Amino acid sequence: MSRRNPPKNPSASCHNRLVNIGRALILTGALLILAGLLFLAAERLGIRLGRLPGDITLRGRHTVFYFPIVTCILLSVILSLIMWLLRRH
Repeated sequence: MSRRNPPKNPSASCHNRLVNIGRALILTGALLILAGLLFLAAERLGIRLGRLPGDITLRGRHTVFYFPIVTCILLSVILSLIMWLLRRH
């Protein structure tokens, strides 16, 4: 039977985990900022995400139901391609 040797300095492994979590949070924040900038740029270029042809809008007398199905499909395809490219490397 083999046993794992406990780390010599247990606080070092905890520190490494916290550093990794911190880096992941910073990366996530940077990606969110980038996504926000892309949405702003798309709006200025006349590409209105959420108002693409094929998005469903039903207007009643006092209500509006809106389902951006084409926008959801488009974003899903784009994010799938990005994730596929990231996994390849």
